[in-house]
Amino acid sequence: MSGKTAKRKGSGFEREISKYLNLKLGINSYRTPLSGAIQNLRADLMGTPDLHVECKRTEKFQIYAALEQAEKAREKDTLVTVINRRNKMTTGESLVVMRLDEWLELYKRYLQSEGLK
Repeated sequence: MSGKTAKRKGSGFEREISKYLNLKLGINSYRTPLSGAIQNLRADLMGTPDLHVECKRTEKFQIYAALEQAEKAREKDTLVTVINRRNKMTTGESLVVMRLDEWLELYKRYLQSEGLK
């Protein structure tokens, strides 16, 4: 795949994830302009409060490299998540990758909001 094709595929996936999050969560996220062109200094999506989102649409997902890229670019006190989708998967089948301690923070907040902790 050429560089332009890969870029177009990645940008399209960022828009796809943004649209999906907006639909499912009622937020107003959007693709960060020039997100891949600024040496990965920003999240791929804006409008996701307290969450740094990195989107990867690839068959050969390099999980640790993607997570480390997102962690280097994160703003202080944001949770880092990497979303990956392979070809022939629906948006909702995409994988979400986080460090266990950050996932536990999310789950803890959920339990507290439901009065279960």
